[in-house]
Order: sequence, then structure tokens, then C-alpha cells
Amino acid sequence: MKKIAILGSTGSIGTQTLDVVRNNKDLQVISLVAGSNIDLMEEQIREFHPSMVSIWNAEKAEELKKRVQDMDVKVLSGMEGMIACATETSVEIVVAAVVGMIGILPTIEAIKAGKDIALANKETLVTAGHIIMPLVKEYNVKLLPVDSEHSAIFQSLQGEEGNRISRILLTASGGPFRGKKREELKQVTLADALKHPNWAMGRKITIDSSTMVNKGLEVMEAKWLFDVDIDEIEVVVQPQSVIHSMVEYEDGAVIAQLGTPDMRLPIQYALYYPERRDLPGDRLDFKTLQKIDFQAPDLETFRGLQMAYEVGRKGGSMPTVYNAANEKAVAMFLDEKIGYLEILDVIQYAMDHHQWIADPSIEEILKIEQEVYACIEEKWH
Repeated sequence: MKKIAILGSTGSIGTQTLDVVRNNKDLQVISLVAGSNIDLMEEQIREFHPSMVSIWNAEKAEELKKRVQDMDVKVLSGMEGMIACATETSVEIVVAAVVGMIGILPTIEAIKAGKDIALANKETLVTAGHIIMPLVKEYNVKLLPVDSEHSAIFQSLQGEEGNRISRILLTASGGPFRGKKREELKQVTLADALKHPNWAMGRKITIDSSTMVNKGLEVMEAKWLFDVDIDEIEVVVQPQSVIHSMVEYEDGAVIAQLGTPDMRLPIQYALYYPERRDLPGDRLDFKTLQKIDFQAPDLETFRGLQMAYEVGRKGGSMPTVYNAANEKAVAMFLDEKIGYLEILDVIQYAMDHHQWIADPSIEEILKIEQEVYACIEEKWH
């Protein structure tokens, strides 16, 4: 029986992880963490019987406690609760699927407690990769990628130990606005931006995909996960989302991982690595697929990706600024306080007003996040 904790159990990755649990009787949910969705959390408690859960919002946690008083479950709240769930003694692997930099501290504490990490929280490595990767080595735990692209790269590296990578080819669907020019994006509405052509994801990541900031974050995450230079990672637009990513070796051989766009595959692979198991669902039909298209990304229209390369080269505190400014800008766009094209203006503004730190500590990273929020609020109040 493999015992797991899920941080972000009511979100897109969290609910799909629980789908994987339903299909595999040797997975046991020990703890669950969510933000404020106590209706869904109550359902999850009653179905999966975790011993411990945490809700970020303290008032909601109190309400949940009353609702599930007939169940044998400890209800916690806030950062302390999240860390307690991530470090619970019997947990073997933590699915880190909360959105945002809120996931950094629980991930660090889980690593220190000797837990393996199935990582779906990009921000952890984007902002604190220089801290996380040495800890993974020091505590001898596994860090297994859950993002479909990073899982594809990880799968393409299996059995290739000692062989030199020439480059990583990180695929992108291009999102709902692939082929559009900047001028055409001026009138984009929130509803337009939330229509992803291939993947079912949460609202924030769907917007990130449409701006290609998501791909920029993935480039920076891949740098840390696979110990490569930022310029050895090339983004390739692959609209069908059939090839999830590729690795080119120094002899010119390219190994790719293909599949249907189903996040349960990388989740299950991370939970059972190196074992593969049956996964119900659609399979690729090459007879009807007929073709796979490739395009270069339009870095002028989607300059968020170009900015990410610049940020990744600069390193230090700049990835934290890029990430925090994007989180704030997307939240403002989702609340319809700014227009679509202003998302990147907000990021650029925050970067222009930041005093760079070469090797930020966790405390400095979290402080920078708050400073970026304050800087943006002052300008766009």
C-alpha cells in the first residue's frame, strides 16, 4: 500500500490524482490540502477517509470541522496545516499540486521529512530551484515531474544515463490564440482566453497557457529538473498536443513521448515510477491522426515566453518577480480589472522596478513576492 498526501486536492491535478487512486486499490490517501472549497473537500473526506486535512482559510476549516465531526479526521488550517499534511509520518509521496508560491514551504518541509515529491507546482522550482535541488540530493528523495511536458522529458531520459543531451524540445499547444498577431489580441475577453483547445485545466493555468507565460515557467522549471542550461531548451509549437516533449542526444537521435492529452498518465507514472500500469482512457489512433504539425513560437506576439528566457538567464531573484507579477496580473485579469494584453505589461513593470538579488533565501523569495504584489497594486489600484 503506497501512502500519499495531495496538496491541492480540489484543483484540476488534485481531482485527477484522486481518479488515479480510484483505479488503483494499493494507493491510500493519508492527507489532503485545499484552499477554500469545503463542499468538494467534504466529499473527498467521505470517499477517501484521510486521517488529516487542511483548508487554507481558517473560517472555512472551522465550518468543515463541524460538517465532518462524524468522521475520524483531523481538520487543520493555514500554512501550519499544509506543512503538517505534507510531513505526516506515514506519507511516502506528496503530490504537490497547489497553485502558486504557497507550495514552496510545504515542499521543502516534505523533502526534509524524507518524502518523495510528485511535483505539479511549477513555482517551487521556478523561484527556488537553487534551494530545492540541493535539498533533494541531501535528503536522497525522488523529485518526479507531473507536468505533462516534464514527465515526457523524464520518460525520454529513461535508460540514457551517462549519455549527453544536446537539447530539450519542450512542446507547446500554442493555446487558443496560436497564429494570432498582437493587434488581434486587443479585444480578447476573459471567456476567449479560458477556451483551451486541448487540455482541461484550472482557470489560472489556462490563462498562462494562452499568453505562453506557462511555457516560460516550464522552460525555467526544466532547467532545474534536468540540470541543463536555459538555452539548451527549445520550445516547439505542436498544436495537436500528441507529442508531449522530446530529448535530442548528441548523436542527433530524438526520443519523444506521445500520448493523448490526459494528465492522469503523468500523475500515475510519478506515483508508481518506474512501474507502468493500466490506465483506462483513450489511446492514440495513428490511422486517424494522419499528421503532426510543428511551428516555431511567435515570440513577438507572445513575448511572455521571450521574457522568460531573459529571466532564466538572469536567474537570482528575477524568476520570482516574473512569477509573482504574472500571478497578480492573471488574478486581475480574471477579476476583469485589466485587459488581456496588460498581463505582460504588469510583468514588465514589476521586473523594471526590482532590485536584483543574486542568491535569494526562501525568506527573501517570499518577501519579494509580497513586494511585487504591493508594487503592482500601487500602480494599478
